[in-house]
Amino acid sequence: MRPAICFSFPLIFFVAMVTSVDSGADEPQYAPEERAHWSLQPRRQVSPPIPEEAAQRAELGTAVDAFILARLERAGLHPAPPADRHTLIRRITLDLTGLPPTPLEIETFVQDSAPDAYARLVDRLLASPRYGEHWGQHWLDVVRYAETEGFEYDRYRPGAWRFRDYIIESFNVDKPYDQFVTEQLAGDELGPDDHELLVAAGFHRLGPVRRNQGNPEVAFSRNEVLTERTDIVGAAFLGLTVGCARCHDHMFDPIRQTDYYQMQAFLAATYEVNRVLANDEENQRWRARTDKVGEEIKKIKETLSKARGDAERQLREELLAAESRLPAPLPTISTVGNQDDERTAIHLLERGDPDYKGDRLEPRFLGVLLPEGASSFAAEVSRPKTRLANWIRQPDHPLTARVLVNRIWRHHFGVGLVATPNDFGLNGALPSHPELLDYLANEFVASGWSIKHLHRLLLLSVTYRQATQSDAVTAAVEADPENRLLWRFRRRRLMAHELRDAMLAVSGSLDTRMGGPSVMVPVDEELVGLLYKPTQWQVTPRAADHHRRSIYLIAKRNLRLPFLEIFDQPDLQTSCAARESSTHAPQALELLNGEMANRLSRALAARLRRVAGSDHQEQVALAFQLVTGRPPTSVERERGVEFLSDQPLEEFALAMFNLNALLYID
Repeated sequence: MRPAICFSFPLIFFVAMVTSVDSGADEPQYAPEERAHWSLQPRRQVSPPIPEEAAQRAELGTAVDAFILARLERAGLHPAPPADRHTLIRRITLDLTGLPPTPLEIETFVQDSAPDAYARLVDRLLASPRYGEHWGQHWLDVVRYAETEGFEYDRYRPGAWRFRDYIIESFNVDKPYDQFVTEQLAGDELGPDDHELLVAAGFHRLGPVRRNQGNPEVAFSRNEVLTERTDIVGAAFLGLTVGCARCHDHMFDPIRQTDYYQMQAFLAATYEVNRVLANDEENQRWRARTDKVGEEIKKIKETLSKARGDAERQLREELLAAESRLPAPLPTISTVGNQDDERTAIHLLERGDPDYKGDRLEPRFLGVLLPEGASSFAAEVSRPKTRLANWIRQPDHPLTARVLVNRIWRHHFGVGLVATPNDFGLNGALPSHPELLDYLANEFVASGWSIKHLHRLLLLSVTYRQATQSDAVTAAVEADPENRLLWRFRRRRLMAHELRDAMLAVSGSLDTRMGGPSVMVPVDEELVGLLYKPTQWQVTPRAADHHRRSIYLIAKRNLRLPFLEIFDQPDLQTSCAARESSTHAPQALELLNGEMANRLSRALAARLRRVAGSDHQEQVALAFQLVTGRPPTSVERERGVEFLSDQPLEEFALAMFNLNALLYID
């Protein structure tokens, strides 16, 4: 029996336009309490509360503050004082660009006394190309972006990096989110010959794919692919765990098993397409070279099957050498396309097993968000993914705007207004400030779905500009130990890619070139030896490329860089709505003894000598400006100079990389 959980919100039906036809199965019925969960209700039209005191009204930065202060007042709490300017510029620069500010940028902001200095800083950072690189990574985490398919073979998808560049550019140009959603869900239907839209539709190719050689269970493999694609639509755009209804009705949310397969039916005609960007002549040359090397590989394999001992080892080396001579794939778009004549018949599957088919089902949106009795679309519905996208992007959809607003909020404030970004269902967290969430979602839609407008609403608030410490910290901790009411700014550790990029930046080693094929950096041979084929890891020959931003490193499922993995890089298998932030001994060992930390500490030492000369006082001052974003305290300066009196500058630089002031954002 399903749990009957009722909330006190008013019952309002969310209506979507559907075509009424016979679905082949009984349409599910929904009890009123099932439709009453807060996230399934239409957004309310909310006005910011107005503080009674004029002094409080004058302190408001944006409407965000009115909601936050009202809750603090009810709890008898007071906000922390404003952060100092050195702290603030480092905080917002890392939040928006993922890179620390330069000493010149810090000094310029600290000395700028104009009333709009901070607002201009926000606008400058939002206009930086570094913004899209940083915020693009957040979205790639959500959609579990990888350039390989995982499982045993972990095969590369040619041209997969184009999707990453599409995401970066979309953030940089502030592409309206409703358009952003539609292009990823249905780009191939919107523009079958539009390269950008085809790249966007590569969203459907991002999940792991099992390639069992000679596997006769084709139906099972197709079912896995459709399952992956259906689950990510629910998690990324709707913030619902629709995948829990694959084998049975959802145990908590009003999502029936029929809902799951009717959502899946929108994707039934979608198949993989690799669109080669080459003319006939280029194709012929590539094919001729590939066939020639392929014949050589075939002969070696035939001989290898009979060889033993030293001869076998020699042939394996020859095989690796031959495979390395295979030409690189032609420029390709990894995308999808509809094959209506091969549309997969979608059935209700008993326990999710394709060998036990129930009723055949047609495309339909989630029933709990439709009027009672609404039926499925016709089986021959044209452009099914576009229909799905148009439903998700509706301005009054109860989930879409709320989910995205919550994701943006989480990255600025450390935890979402809903603490479970991929689960707005009954098992997810209740919103800490439901009125604020609806207000921001309404503003987001009214702005034309502008993500940069949303950033400004949050970043220009007094709430965001608070210090991490409060005079009344003891009382506040007792009343709100998790800081859900935002009485101070939440300190956070840099994520793995931020830490690597920050170390590259302060050492003067960062290569800021954008876009293009992904980079493979040198890794231990033992790790390469674990791959299906060692030739899967070919180090990028240009050394400068090894110092590009982390978002441009190859996203390979079966080999993650140890430095990134140890600082909680996601595993790339499933959607990551919020990266973990663990603390353990191997992290300290990596920063002290790791190859990258020691190499970049030498680069930082060289930068300090080049800019500050041989004066220890100047070297210490510059090091703190670069690494922490502020001048050293008198104690830090004294101890730094004392350390340098008998220790190499490289060791001092390595110590700087181990400071909490680098690892954390205050």
